[in-house]
Amino acid sequence: MPYSDTLFTTPFAEAPDATQERKLVDQLGGAFAGVDEAGRGPWAGPVVIAAAVLDYDNLPEGLNDSKKLSATRREELFTEICAKAHVSVCVQSARTIDRLNIRAATLAGMTNVSTSLDVPVRKAFFDGRDVPPGLPFEGEAVIKGDGRCLAIAAASIVAKVLRDRLMVKLDKQCPGYGFAKHKGYGTKDHQAALLELGPSPYHRRSFRPIRVLLENTSS
Repeated sequence: MPYSDTLFTTPFAEAPDATQERKLVDQLGGAFAGVDEAGRGPWAGPVVIAAAVLDYDNLPEGLNDSKKLSATRREELFTEICAKAHVSVCVQSARTIDRLNIRAATLAGMTNVSTSLDVPVRKAFFDGRDVPPGLPFEGEAVIKGDGRCLAIAAASIVAKVLRDRLMVKLDKQCPGYGFAKHKGYGTKDHQAALLELGPSPYHRRSFRPIRVLLENTSS
């Protein structure tokens, strides 16, 4: 696994702390990015990866793990983040996920967003345990980082909002699956729709439930 040599070395607090992160910018001698993804586990749709570099003199209020926020509040913060921060996004389609596998597709997206920001960074912090290989700067994994680091929280909000919007669009293109409601996750309603309609072009055929369904219908 491509772990950083400095895995878990930055002592982020158990809750986001702007003062700590401002000090970290000073210690690094430059900006750092927070990176997170949305949609790693669903059976359908893309995985969306985002990176964010915050201006600690102009922070959106209420940044937190996207899962702890209402959909309305996420949308509000998304607008603020895009106005006040440097943001980069990568969308990896279901076809790419099937070709690479979900972990590899996510890691490739992490590399993409952290190296395509429009501001130079000295380091990137990634939510979870993985650090993508080949970064031109230091990377560090932060377990539960979206609830401990404001920059990762901002990235989690951007990724979640964009993915939800994409799933609403896919619901209109492929009615009947309920994408707008369950966002591609393996709910009972989603399972029932799959049995009735079969997989759409946006289902991840490498995921076991879809693969088994295809095997059963072809036999």
